[in-house]
Amino acid sequence: MAKYELKLGPATREGFGRALVALGRENDQVVVLDADLSKSTFTHLFAKEFPERFIECGIAEANMVAIGAGLAASGKIAFVASFSAFIMNKGFEQLRVTAAYPNVPLKVVGTHSGISIGEDGPSQMSIEDLALATALPGFVVMAPADDSSMFEIVKAMAYHPAPCFIRAGRSKASHIYNDGDKFPVGGSKTLVEGHDLTIMAYGLMVAESIRAAESLAEEGISARVIDMYSIKPLDDEAVHKAVAETGAIVVAEEHLVDGGLGVKIAQTVASATPCIMEFVGVQNRYAESGTPESILDKYGLLSRDIINAAKRVLTRKK
Repeated sequence: MAKYELKLGPATREGFGRALVALGRENDQVVVLDADLSKSTFTHLFAKEFPERFIECGIAEANMVAIGAGLAASGKIAFVASFSAFIMNKGFEQLRVTAAYPNVPLKVVGTHSGISIGEDGPSQMSIEDLALATALPGFVVMAPADDSSMFEIVKAMAYHPAPCFIRAGRSKASHIYNDGDKFPVGGSKTLVEGHDLTIMAYGLMVAESIRAAESLAEEGISARVIDMYSIKPLDDEAVHKAVAETGAIVVAEEHLVDGGLGVKIAQTVASATPCIMEFVGVQNRYAESGTPESILDKYGLLSRDIINAAKRVLTRKK
């Protein structure tokens, strides 16, 4: 199987900030709005270089979304950014009415997603954001796994005609991709080949899935790993192929199991040939404050937990 060093690199939110600056340099129609969190979301990089195209909206996410949608409707390439917990929860009505319903190509980026923000605590841990984003008709929803993929996805989505939500994290992410790799909407990336089962993940859980596959290989278990970076639209073809060739799926995500990627994949599986599935994620509760490592450990989001789920699907597959 292919070997990945999985060295820690920048957080995906940093790739977002870098991409904004690159976009700002190539297109003077790019504008960025933030809700008093620019140093955390890394929009401060854009604000420093293009202050005349940066709008500080203060702690008013709903207003920010509506302003951004208005700018997008007028022809600007408008990005709005905040923590996922704030922009999706506080801004949901405006996302629905000013972006989704009129199909305005607003670019929404939520940082500090999932429970790996650690010490910031549950009030700022977004574990419902993908459920909310995918519920918005017409929205494209993307969840990059590392700094390089975030950079490329943000640059590509700037010119996509649909409204979109891009999920970013606070923690440093393992380096998986090379600069310049492409991530088309509706696609996925098969990172490890395997025939006994398939592990599907996004974000930080992609690296954990690779680690799990490497450990399983040492036990003679061949696990395929697919980065499902495009949550909506989903790569249905990759899902059907995985069912046909491996017959068992484990979905790993830093999100509530309810309403997350696993639900989307299960819908696709049910539409063709059902197979055995296991779901690794946050189980019907909120987390708590602690170090990122201790939180991911307590709530079962490590390679160890993916390995256990893989063994369960294989037992049920027999």
